[in-house]
Amino acid sequence: MTAEDAIDALNAWLTKAGLRGAPEAELVSGFCERAAAAGLPISRALVIIDTLHPVYEGRLVRWGHDPSQPVVQEYGRTGLPGDAADLHPSSGGEQTEAVARWRASPFFRMLETGESLLRRRVTADEFSVLRDYRAAGMTDYVAIINRFAPEGIIGEMDCVYSSWVTAHADGFTDAHVAALTRVVPTLALAVKAAALARMTGTLMETYLGRDAGRRVLSGRIMRGFADRIDAVIWFSDLRGFTRITDSAPEQVIPLLNDYADVIVSAIHAQGGDVLKLIGDGILAIFAAADRANACAAALTAATATRSEVVALNIRRARDGLPVTDMYVGLHVGEVFYGNIGSTERLDFTVVGPAVNETSRIAAMCRSVDQPVLVSEAFANVDGMRGRLVSVGRYALRGVAQPQELFTLDSAQGG
Repeated sequence: MTAEDAIDALNAWLTKAGLRGAPEAELVSGFCERAAAAGLPISRALVIIDTLHPVYEGRLVRWGHDPSQPVVQEYGRTGLPGDAADLHPSSGGEQTEAVARWRASPFFRMLETGESLLRRRVTADEFSVLRDYRAAGMTDYVAIINRFAPEGIIGEMDCVYSSWVTAHADGFTDAHVAALTRVVPTLALAVKAAALARMTGTLMETYLGRDAGRRVLSGRIMRGFADRIDAVIWFSDLRGFTRITDSAPEQVIPLLNDYADVIVSAIHAQGGDVLKLIGDGILAIFAAADRANACAAALTAATATRSEVVALNIRRARDGLPVTDMYVGLHVGEVFYGNIGSTERLDFTVVGPAVNETSRIAAMCRSVDQPVLVSEAFANVDGMRGRLVSVGRYALRGVAQPQELFTLDSAQGG
């Protein structure tokens, strides 16, 4: 096979793998193995792409490195240890060491100069990463940046970084470097496609909720498309939120984030799905074929949240920050779950009388001075009565008949 044939074969494989939706690790390993078999003496490779993620800034994929290092590593806004000299933290990075390491890296130099290709023998001491590769027995180093056009940039995702290292005694030849510059753009395109697919799923789950995000990605995007499901509905809010907003407005966002972390984590841990964050309010559902399982999960989440809020309040009070408490109403019933809205703006959520009733039950928490209230329908589900105690019958606004409400039985550890 000629060098030209090898390049064509590599590009063809990358195109098929990218269209198939192969993940980044498969793309990088498949590329390196085929390139090495075709005569490109690649010993190690590193491919990096930034992504939109609420926690992780981007993803790094290694090939040929120390087996103790993960093949795929997600990194945060301050970079990561190890071979992070080839990895940049975002401009918002706060760790001095990580920022200094990034500024001393070949990629930072290339961004400063506008270069797309940097090649160095590892005998040079220009960059610390070269000394590391020299100690590992490498001989030659090539860094490539494949930049996106302005219209292709999303957040920090504006290019694909890659580095290529060989242990061959003579290093890379000019022909090897030329071949890399011809095929790496196709690899970068395939990696970008994989990152975009993964990023779409992340954004869907982050902003719509886990189950709703999956449903939308599966194609359920038509307005008016809704499933009739049986679910436990959770509606919670924070005590005295308006007072805190008025007295310490600068604390509102950090406070909401702290309490949402606790509440959402508890809901997710029990298999629930958060559908909406409405100011200090949270709407979630626990859908299950078996009502008893869904109710048990919701009640466990409510109990866990109460404990976590107590611990959070201790930490915040110690730091001199405002503290609050949570109210939660729980109900079980049939709801419509799907797309609601205009032709230009849709919301994937739940609607129905049961949802409205849940919000009324949550509002009653203040009146009866209970942190958790559940409906009579919820209490009547098998296995629930033993964990609950009645607080009496109440008229709920917008609900035709008064109903008995229940709270956690403190004697049962609620």
